[in-house]
Amino acid sequence: MPLQIKTFSCRSDNFGFLAHDEATGETAAIDAPHAGPIIDALEAEGWRLTHLLITHHHADHTEGLAELKAKYGCTAYGPMAEVDRIAGLDELLDASHMLDLGETRLEIIETPGHTLGHICYFDPTGLSLFCGDALFSLGCGRMFEGSPEPMWEGLKRLRALPDETMVHCGHEYTIANARFAMSIDPDNGALKRRAAEAQTLRDAGKATVPFRLGDDKKANPFLRADDPGLMAKMGMAGAQPFEVFAAIRKAKDSF
Repeated sequence: MPLQIKTFSCRSDNFGFLAHDEATGETAAIDAPHAGPIIDALEAEGWRLTHLLITHHHADHTEGLAELKAKYGCTAYGPMAEVDRIAGLDELLDASHMLDLGETRLEIIETPGHTLGHICYFDPTGLSLFCGDALFSLGCGRMFEGSPEPMWEGLKRLRALPDETMVHCGHEYTIANARFAMSIDPDNGALKRRAAEAQTLRDAGKATVPFRLGDDKKANPFLRADDPGLMAKMGMAGAQPFEVFAAIRKAKDSF
């Protein structure tokens, strides 16, 4: 039976996610931006928190960890490479691990760059990806700690997932990401459609997340750094894709 997923707002522009296994009653919160909205969502559904799945150490993804552990006695999982930066982790994960949430087995995907130890959680049966700040709708996380080549390799791991994968990312950044993407790839029809759809959703007060990975592969410039057409538009024909990625990321940082 597929996981039931509940999406809700946290803080100013974070998303909270609950993933619930009906057969066992086990429930995971993906990241802990703030305890209050997570508790409210759990109580609204009548679910009890058993797992906390942390993607990276930034405070807007970990702030509620201690309060949630104290209230529910849940087990906190997180990136092995960031154990010294996240207080309260019980189980450490990297790409060599799998994680069982009830009847669902989650894969761990390493995506260094936004932070050095950033990880994502992927349900290959239900085709759901929980990617924190590694990948956004039409964008990706700022490269705070990593370097371009490993970050590009991590994004390629996400890009290789099935097109039907639904992406649950950490923030509502789609409109701003669309404006930047259009500035460097204005003739991309798939991007134009995504931008228009996102604006319609936001105008109606609706979230743009989750989104279908296959649609993002055609429109997100950060997933297309090896596309010859985009490389040419960046004036980097023949460059290494990670170099093109770095140039796109630098341009976005100052956009």
